[in-house]
Amino acid sequence: MGADALSDVLRAVRLCSAMFFHLDVRAPWVAAAPASSACASAVLPGAQHVIEYHVVLDGCCWGGLIDEPSVQLDAGDIIAFPQGSPHVLSSGPGMRAIPDLSYYRQPTADQLPHRISIGDNGPADARILCGFLGCDARPFNPLLEALPPVLHLRGSAYRDRSSLAFLINAARTETEGRRAGGEGVLARLGELLFVEAIRCHIEALGPGQTGWLAGLGDRHVGQALNLLHGNPAADWTLDELAKSVGLSRSTLAQRFTHLIGQPPMQYLTRWRMQLAAGLLASGRDPIARIAEAVGYDSEAAFNRAFRRTVGTPPAAWRQAHMASA
Repeated sequence: MGADALSDVLRAVRLCSAMFFHLDVRAPWVAAAPASSACASAVLPGAQHVIEYHVVLDGCCWGGLIDEPSVQLDAGDIIAFPQGSPHVLSSGPGMRAIPDLSYYRQPTADQLPHRISIGDNGPADARILCGFLGCDARPFNPLLEALPPVLHLRGSAYRDRSSLAFLINAARTETEGRRAGGEGVLARLGELLFVEAIRCHIEALGPGQTGWLAGLGDRHVGQALNLLHGNPAADWTLDELAKSVGLSRSTLAQRFTHLIGQPPMQYLTRWRMQLAAGLLASGRDPIARIAEAVGYDSEAAFNRAFRRTVGTPPAAWRQAHMASA
């Protein structure tokens, strides 16, 4: 039985979330965000990589990368920066400011999200929720590698998508209500919003697109990905995988490599190393047991594969992870 590859990746890279800011803004205003690596330790301690996203609850604004033109954001829009790039939100296009890192060191006793007002006195022109998503980036996160620097989801294009509207309205309600357990609810809502945004992005991919997300949408390559993720420890061969998806060996290899950017067996090896890294990070299982769990008959073979793929032996990876934690 094949797995849902997207769900499997999201689970294996340990996706976590925090809704950190609730902005009430009045024109003229501008808010610059640094590279997520500069604030990751404050917003999501322990995360290897941090993605920042913004949900426009009311009003409109502009947002984009520092060195590129901004796009207009309307109520219901979501904009995310998967690669953790510095970016800016503002009341008009072309506005710039210096990031203020003091915002990320708010008193920890306050319930998230922190409420921040920017701009002149008067009614708010826009209300924006700003959140962070943490995940593992190493040794292999195919989703992160496939995402663009900016992911903009227009609410107007998905008004009939009840799940997205429900999630945004739920986030609005939790932010306004400040009920017990609100931080946890908002964190889960942030994860669900991100997953829904990814699904919308996959559906909007046009013909001729390549990458892991495009591969998920391909009938045969998507099935192959689901099979590999469903049983990564199996003794897969290219012949067996091709037979399972109804293609010849050469056709699957060519199609898979064209869309994913690497052959099926190389992808499987890299994914096994990601799973192994997660098990090593737990610090509990012996390396021999981890080797068996990800499809290797001997610890020596696993050690060689891990070092060849990741660049360091499994024991050293575990030691480095525990030291950083």
